[in-house]
Amino acid sequence: MELNDKVAVITGGSGGIGKAMASAFLREGAKAVVLADLDARAVADAALHVDPSGLRCSGTACDVTNEADITALTEHTIATHGQVDVFCSNAGAGAAGVLTDAANDVWQSQWDLHVMSHVYAARAALPGMLERGSGYLLNTASAAGLLAALNSGPYTVTKAAAVKFAEFLAITHGDDGIKVSVLCPQGVNTAMGPKSLGDGMTDGIIEADQLADVVIETMREERFHVLPHPEVEEYVRRKGDNVDRWLVGMQRLRRKSIDAAS
Repeated sequence: MELNDKVAVITGGSGGIGKAMASAFLREGAKAVVLADLDARAVADAALHVDPSGLRCSGTACDVTNEADITALTEHTIATHGQVDVFCSNAGAGAAGVLTDAANDVWQSQWDLHVMSHVYAARAALPGMLERGSGYLLNTASAAGLLAALNSGPYTVTKAAAVKFAEFLAITHGDDGIKVSVLCPQGVNTAMGPKSLGDGMTDGIIEADQLADVVIETMREERFHVLPHPEVEEYVRRKGDNVDRWLVGMQRLRRKSIDAAS
């Protein structure tokens, strides 16, 4: 898909990846970008930073774990700009804990944020897209969803579910003209993944604008995996070739991380 003259919604838009994608979309000629986030002031400021004129980018408050908010966001965008061509379900957050030290409410909140938010976005955006026979759903997951995050069970499990949901959308609606991609970065220099991220869990911290460039390229080619860290593709291939060997390697990496922290 070419973004010229398209209308895009981006959740998690007050900074980091969402804000960088908005800038990239406008640079590519998007007609309008609607940013959404929990903090109304922060997302409004982000929109003005991206588009000081206020003509092509706006910000609005939205709790992506609340389906009514996602529905209202979509309806607002359609009422203002005519349609939603691209919905980037991008909001997310980390969570500490492996199993016994991660409470049920942490697991549930991560599920609501990383899985149900994508379900709500698809439910809201798909009817108009299906009627037109075109549209693009870009869901942000993580390399952890394809591989693993060593220190957060709730995060890695829900990000894996996000990848599977994106696969389901692509299979179910590919014949309807709907394109689907899933964004799976490693470390990005945002509030969620600062430059200090380490322990061998990343192949380097990239800037959000670098990631946005990869998003543009991937959408143009309509590929499923958006991999700002290209090494991830090879890791996934190795995992598929021999999952038992991959698990042993991940166990080794986990021990190394524990030793480094002690």
